[in-house]
Amino acid sequence: MLPMPQVPGVDHSHHDLATGVRMHVATAGPPDAPPVLCLHGWPQHWWSWRDVIAELGDFRVLAPDLRGFGWSGPPADDDFVKERLADDAIALLDALGLDRVRLVGHDWGGWVAMLAALRAPERFSSVLAMSIASPWVPATTGLRNLWRLSYIPPIATPVVGERLVRDGAFPRRVLELGRRDGRAWTDEEIETYLSVLRQPQAAHASSKLYRDLLLREAPKNLMGAFRGRRFELPARLLHGRRDPLGRDLVQGFKGEVEIVDGAGHFLPEEKPALVAQRIRAM
Repeated sequence: MLPMPQVPGVDHSHHDLATGVRMHVATAGPPDAPPVLCLHGWPQHWWSWRDVIAELGDFRVLAPDLRGFGWSGPPADDDFVKERLADDAIALLDALGLDRVRLVGHDWGGWVAMLAALRAPERFSSVLAMSIASPWVPATTGLRNLWRLSYIPPIATPVVGERLVRDGAFPRRVLELGRRDGRAWTDEEIETYLSVLRQPQAAHASSKLYRDLLLREAPKNLMGAFRGRRFELPARLLHGRRDPLGRDLVQGFKGEVEIVDGAGHFLPEEKPALVAQRIRAM
């Protein structure tokens, strides 16, 4: 197991969830402070929230690693359908004895956050998603923007995808192209992510995350799987104006949409003060 990156004031624990996943959680802030659950995206892990954690000293921040990523264990059934990741988020609240929290997610963590909020609105006071497509984007718009997702099939391909992830050049390029705030990643920051992705478990989780999207989820979503579904709690979607995903993919979102100037895809690291401000306002 790789050593954990260290962040001042952050503690670490593992929890055996009812979903069968052994989940690692990074925790910061006073135990009796308002809790906020932060879910990371790809190709990252809990450490992506470090700067937001520093801005939220009066909150209880819970930043887990998604199943198979970071220091969390993989699912026994090799299931990476995003509804199962939402199951993990809800099961984590049960394991921690938390009735209701603010819910925040970036990239795939944002999608998972929206799924969890749609399914169990009583467990969350609000949801803030970032840098992810709207579940309600019109099918014609989604198809017109498929070229923006051309990086997905290589990752999703069996064997080849895992090799691409472990090699490091591919996820490095994703990180470099996605950041648009005028500051480059440091070598240390990139290595903190790539070192974990070189592990077979994380490489497999990466490939399976996207393979399950292509084979099991995307067809249903394009056919209107979210038609008629609505949030029953306050919801906001943040999207960087310079995000390579493009702004068309936020169309149809059932909540507030905010376009963030001077930012690309990695908002928790490009605009941590703004993200923290939006969390406080939830």
